Amino acid sequence: METTKVSGSNRKHQVLIYAISTCAWCRKTKKFLKDHDIEYEYVDIDMCSDEDKEKIRSDILRRGGALSYPTTIVDNKKLITGYSEDELKEALGI
Repeated sequence: METTKVSGSNRKHQVLIYAISTCAWCRKTKKFLKDHDIEYEYVDIDMCSDEDKEKIRSDILRRGGALSYPTTIVDNKKLITGYSEDELKEALGI
């Protein structure tokens, strides 16, 4: 599966977003990270192959998440389901 990298000067954390390209909350999460100059990667799952979609679903469920988007994974540990500014700030230390 291919991710898209968005550069930022804040590279303290590894951030991955599973998103849907037309989702307003997904766009809001991306904007939040960009506004805070945080480097992140994302995958718009609606643009993926069926095989990659299944890998993403399995990854989210394996981590104990719900199949809801956006799903943000910080440092390969913390999973945030949906858009939550407070959870993002806490996980990213901002």
